[in-house]
Formats: sequence, structure tokens, C-alpha cells
Amino acid sequence: MRPNYLATPTDQQCLVDGLKLCRRVLEQAPLSGFVESEYLPGPKVQTDAEWLEHARQTGGTVFHPTSTCKMGQDPRSVVDPELRVRGIAGLRVADASVMPTVVSGNTNAASIMIGEKCADLVRSGAQRAAA
Repeated sequence: MRPNYLATPTDQQCLVDGLKLCRRVLEQAPLSGFVESEYLPGPKVQTDAEWLEHARQTGGTVFHPTSTCKMGQDPRSVVDPELRVRGIAGLRVADASVMPTVVSGNTNAASIMIGEKCADLVRSGAQRAAA
């Protein structure tokens, strides 16, 4: 997935304005008393272009893509209820992409559960094949 962060002038300006606001807030009392110096991006960054370049070089996300791999019985489903990819023998999907909707908390525990369920499905399939 390519999220296209900073692809539009509106996104770029919004981020630059937000970063500049953070600097102004930290320069105000009482917070300024707790700040020895600005580490990143540092006082040398002043122009919008410099702020944007800093964001491009150091920015990241905590976005957890989910729900991109429809599970179900219908022909538009990517995986069946046993997490098997339609049309590709031996391949399963066992991650947050099979979640029908984004969970309200962190995706880690739910993703672990999906992986554990997939392991159970693989084991039970192997046991049926051996019997």
C-alpha cells in the first residue's frame, strides 16, 4: 500500500503548519522551562520548504492498514473462512488484512489471534489429510 502522504499541497501545508505550531507551543512558558534546546529539526529549520523536507526525511506513521483482504464465501472474497486465498493452493492470509473492520484498540492482539487461528486451521487440515 502506498498511502501517498504529503502528495498534495494541502497535506504539505497542514503538516508544516502543525510542526511550526508545535515549536511555538514549546517556546511558551511554562513548557519553555523544561526545554533545554530543540534537538530535531533544530533551530536551523525555518522556511516552509525546510520544514517539509524535514517531514519527508523523518516522518512516519502509526497507521495500521487492516481490512484490505475480504473474507467470505462470495466470488469477490479474497480468502475463504479458513483464510485460504482463492485460486492459489497452499496460501493463506493470517494478518490484519482479513479483519472485516478496524478494531477499536491496537491491532497487535487481534493479529496474533488471527495467526493462532490460522495455525489451528493448518494443523487440523494436516490431521484430516493424514487420517
